[in-house]
Amino acid sequence: MTISIDETEGKIMAVQYKKLTENELDTFIEMRIRQLREEGAKEEIDLTPYLRDYYHRHMEDGTFVSWLAADGDKIVGTSGISFVEKPPYFSCPSGKIALLSSMFTDKAYRRQGIARELLSRVVREAGEYGCSVMQITASDMGVFLYTDFGFVKNGNFMQYKL
Repeated sequence: MTISIDETEGKIMAVQYKKLTENELDTFIEMRIRQLREEGAKEEIDLTPYLRDYYHRHMEDGTFVSWLAADGDKIVGTSGISFVEKPPYFSCPSGKIALLSSMFTDKAYRRQGIARELLSRVVREAGEYGCSVMQITASDMGVFLYTDFGFVKNGNFMQYKL
């Protein structure tokens, strides 16, 4: 548990961390969509059913794990990792890669160490799964957190839209 003081209201907050379950999935999806909007993504479709399908399937088979930060009943921070496997290569001999996503903290709770704690927990999960590498496409806001944590930019990342 993390205790922090909300400087704008002077109230004490007790943030607790827990793994995502089906019970929090609707709120998690809402926060994922808030994150995408905040990052400037164009809303071309209703993403909710696609996210619900993805999370149901991958939570069930263990290839998606999320840690949440909660202040009482309110979820104030999210994280997520998807586990993928590809042929081993020199810097990833296991072939197992953790794709980091859904790193989001409610604006009222930012700059209190919540994202760093969530990141620490998903990094630990990736290690336990046997991943050799963790990757993320970082928002401008997240770059400092990730580089400070030890992530290194890979200038070769490219994407092709089908």
